[in-house]
Amino acid sequence: MPATAPGHADVTALMAEADCPQLASGELRLMAVHAHPDDESSKGAATMARYAADGVQVLVCTLTGGERGDILNKAMDKPEVRADLPAVRRAEMARAREILGVQQRFLGFVDSGLPEGDPKPPLPDGCFAVQPLQTAAAPLVLAVRDFRPHVILTYDEDGGYPHPDHIKCHEVSIEAFEAAADPDRYQGLGEPWQPLKLYYFLTFHKAKITALHEEMVRRGLKSSYGDWLASWEDDPEEPPLEITTRVACGDYFETRNLALKAHATQVDPDGSWFACPVEAQRAAWPTEDYHLARSVVDTQLPEDDLFAGIRERVCL
Repeated sequence: MPATAPGHADVTALMAEADCPQLASGELRLMAVHAHPDDESSKGAATMARYAADGVQVLVCTLTGGERGDILNKAMDKPEVRADLPAVRRAEMARAREILGVQQRFLGFVDSGLPEGDPKPPLPDGCFAVQPLQTAAAPLVLAVRDFRPHVILTYDEDGGYPHPDHIKCHEVSIEAFEAAADPDRYQGLGEPWQPLKLYYFLTFHKAKITALHEEMVRRGLKSSYGDWLASWEDDPEEPPLEITTRVACGDYFETRNLALKAHATQVDPDGSWFACPVEAQRAAWPTEDYHLARSVVDTQLPEDDLFAGIRERVCL
């Protein structure tokens, strides 16, 4: 991992090392942009597995290596793991990628860490979140032009939660969506390509958490969501984003769990992530949800397909 963000020449080298398959005419392509390894398995994983199983080409772009992440599973908190955490997290990512049936590329930046304290300390020199926007977006622009996705998935303006790398991930995703088609921008980074739609993950929202809680109670199970809902505070000045798109993917919830468990340093297999049985999840909320933030094709809302308005143009 480079200590600082790669320049254009370094970006080209990174992509040359990646698996870049020939893309058939009429083939649908989906790109998910994430900040760290493990994010792809906790946000939109069942969606990706469903589309990959349906023959869609799916690529995860992971902006950092998660070098400054903590070890959240006590069973994995061992000296040999801490001594080489970046390599361990890459190996975990490789297993998760295989489980989901997707392609994946690291884009070469260094994890910024989650600053804690009051006041919070400054971010480390050279980390992803402190990079100028054009430097931070260049590898993603190249990836977009190389892979040519029709749809991009990413985080909203708050990053899903306020980790500096998640917020930066949102910024570079918007930049890449808007700049990749412009031949005058990011020159030398591939042929221009215009993605057609960009979505934000809506992974944790009150309606879903409430439905899961009520289903666990109905089944006589101890709910892991009660305390969360009790402390949930709605902000009347910032209403939640509208769910525009619900992707039915309950058949892939087990796949999602297996992929997340592959990130063994980041999740406790007996922890709260897995407290709600898959059968209860399917009954209460069998979709993964999204907000359509950008589109250059006509589509009718609400949707049940990320490629609504695209299939007719591509799959001829």
